[in-house]
Amino acid sequence: MSTLQDAPKLEEKSSFEHAENVLVERPIRTVEEEAALRKSLLWKLDSRILPVLAFLFLFSFLDRTNIGNARILGLQKDLDLDSAKYENCLAIYYVFYLAVEIPATLVMKWISPKIWLPLLTALWGLTAAMMGVAKNYHEFLAVRAFLGLLEGGLLPGMILYLSMLYKRDEMALRMGLVYSSASLSGAFGGLLATGLNRMAGVGGRAGWQWIFIMEGLMTIVVGSLAYFVLIKDVDTAWFLTPEERIYARERLRDDGPQDLDDKASFDRDRFSWYQFRQGAFNVQTWLLGCAFFCIVSAVYSFGLFVPTIIRDLGHSAISAQLYSVPPYAACLTVGVALLSDRLKVRGPIMLCCLPIAIAGYALIRTSRDNNVRYGALFMMCSGFFTSVPCVMVWLSNNIAGHYKRATATSLQLTIANFAGFVATFIYPSREGPNYVRGHTIVLSLLCTAWVLTATNVAYCAYQNKRKAEGKCEEFRGDGSDRDPAFKYIL
Repeated sequence: MSTLQDAPKLEEKSSFEHAENVLVERPIRTVEEEAALRKSLLWKLDSRILPVLAFLFLFSFLDRTNIGNARILGLQKDLDLDSAKYENCLAIYYVFYLAVEIPATLVMKWISPKIWLPLLTALWGLTAAMMGVAKNYHEFLAVRAFLGLLEGGLLPGMILYLSMLYKRDEMALRMGLVYSSASLSGAFGGLLATGLNRMAGVGGRAGWQWIFIMEGLMTIVVGSLAYFVLIKDVDTAWFLTPEERIYARERLRDDGPQDLDDKASFDRDRFSWYQFRQGAFNVQTWLLGCAFFCIVSAVYSFGLFVPTIIRDLGHSAISAQLYSVPPYAACLTVGVALLSDRLKVRGPIMLCCLPIAIAGYALIRTSRDNNVRYGALFMMCSGFFTSVPCVMVWLSNNIAGHYKRATATSLQLTIANFAGFVATFIYPSREGPNYVRGHTIVLSLLCTAWVLTATNVAYCAYQNKRKAEGKCEEFRGDGSDRDPAFKYIL
């Protein structure tokens, strides 16, 4: 099929698209009409979908990491949590988080994202608020387990959801915008914790309890409002015109490994164990899953322990909340994601960003000057946060087929989120204020992530070369990412 680069008009053969349950002939458009339609479509999707997903992810990250803020504001003392009990409360979250990632993503084929994502958000908001009324270690531990169970389906669900709305070369920027809310939650969380701590004594509750309660209630509100904005898919988008819905479907079809002539063939991708195995045992799933594991180990440990690390540099508990804001605010996540989409590459961007974080960890590990060590936090945060959107969407970009993609992306995130166990145990308070062992572990993991990223770049380049040489012709027209017409993004 002709593209916009091939001719000023799209090919004039008869083709059909599905919109509003009616098969209609694909219209012929000029280059100018196509550009205007694309601009209008992306603006409507971006202005309505992305802010909602960003808020959902912001509160997800806020509700999982606010325990770090509460820790230095009296949580451990009031619930009589020693270091081992506190680490257990962190670890049990990830046990249940990991257990639900794959099934929670697969279920999105039957339960609309419009319902599923807001429902998860409202339920974990209620659970997060319950942490503020837990009276002892066992109650707090149980609530943390339920929090992980409910939050586990959000991130893989959002990645899959975005792949249902946007083309592959538009994903990194969108995921960058959404994921930047994680760094925003770090900055916002410190300020919010400082303010909510001033409610200490209200209702006979401590300040750290109000952090959980109020942030949980805000999450419930955000989840409830999300239901009224999110859409099931582009065919049911209430804010798109009929022409924009047809065009949105065209774009997604043309971005796949082959053209599909009608809705029946478009929806042919039904669940099968073959598709599940193809996603689960894909080479890129494991390369990028392990690379993401290494990067997320840095992200999670930073979010959970940076207030403690800053406090151990000589600041008070309240000052530590405020000093944790600037490193997050310094992140350039959105700009790097935009560059990644413009260049249509993922791995090379990561290979440039990760060394910044590696240098930061090397600096904070070896220096004993508190000003230098605080400055290193900026390098650490900027290096690994800017790598996350690329590694998150890279696998989704290179996998075709709904269930294969759902399996691969959710398995990637499951592998990555084992990092929660690493993050939980590598910064014990007894090793402060230098935390040499913890910094060394994360430094080593980030170096490993760089090697795995380089390996996947080489693998994708090799496979593209094989396709160009005609060595994959047996897969032509099969609708999978092995189709020679489907080029892997480096």
